[in-house]
Amino acid sequence: MSTLKSVAVAGAGSIGCFVGGMLRAAGHPVSLLARPRLIEDINRHGLKVTSFENIEHRLTPAEIKLSDDPAAIFADADIILVTVKSDDTAEIADLIAQHAGKNAVIVSLQNGTGNVCVLRDALPDHDVLAGMVPFNVLSLGDGHFHRATSGDILLEKDDPDIAKLLSQPELVFRSVDDIEGVQWGKLLINLNNALNALSGLPLRDQLAQRSWRVLFADQMREALAVIKAEGIAPLSTTPLPASFTPFILKLPDALFTKIAASMVKIDPKARSSMWEDLQRGRRTEVDHLQGLIVALADRHGLKAPLSARIVALIRNAEEAGKGSPGLTPEQIRAVVRG
Repeated sequence: MSTLKSVAVAGAGSIGCFVGGMLRAAGHPVSLLARPRLIEDINRHGLKVTSFENIEHRLTPAEIKLSDDPAAIFADADIILVTVKSDDTAEIADLIAQHAGKNAVIVSLQNGTGNVCVLRDALPDHDVLAGMVPFNVLSLGDGHFHRATSGDILLEKDDPDIAKLLSQPELVFRSVDDIEGVQWGKLLINLNNALNALSGLPLRDQLAQRSWRVLFADQMREALAVIKAEGIAPLSTTPLPASFTPFILKLPDALFTKIAASMVKIDPKARSSMWEDLQRGRRTEVDHLQGLIVALADRHGLKAPLSARIVALIRNAEEAGKGSPGLTPEQIRAVVRG
């Protein structure tokens, strides 16, 4: 195969369109498996990918292959990036099994920790790699996708070194030895997705308020106890260990802001993907985040009341179909205590 791999994105949402657009801008042939609405949007406006770092690339519809037909997207792909929601993993795995070449490498860039096992069970003849995307991407409409937080994409180490083949200065991929630990560390950070969705606030504004950070820290401590009982050692992608993060979150505003600024960059427009799901009337991945913590707690005879109540609040918001309920930390805690 050539140095520039042919890349297919299985499930072109915000992350898939941004990563696919960046890889196409770097020269890789890229195909997007997308819903008809998105295909129509990109055919009309092109694909625009931007970043808080003042990166901007505009791609014409002719520069990127778009289809809702998996046979057209998967047949010639060297690498298939899976970016569908966790609940859709089994379905996309079946489509890959039907239509992808045997030499295609499958890379999961999904939230959660169980997707790779689903993909490997369905695709025993393929190399399947776990990955972790640390940054947030906003869908701004008219084919525009904006990266709003910082971080490198991490992939589990493999012999061909897929991370090195895909990496570029504006979108860095790095290989790591313990991708499972990294995924669990990311899950801990992703627990804030639901809090941000319930708040209705931009991410930076939410994290600037100590009351929200203390709520996040309390939820993280609950999760850390459950994860420890499961025998898992989560790895942080920052210089600080995961177990130290709740302490940092509870610092006074000025000190937290100074420390956080050295570890992660957040665009003023950034919001969680779960907030976007509520705004667009889509189901969220809360069952694979707080819901997973609740399930593990039940397995070990532990309590996870904060996680359980946040699951209930997100489900209520999904059913209401009115977007973010705009709750305060005090309102969430009142529900938990009640």
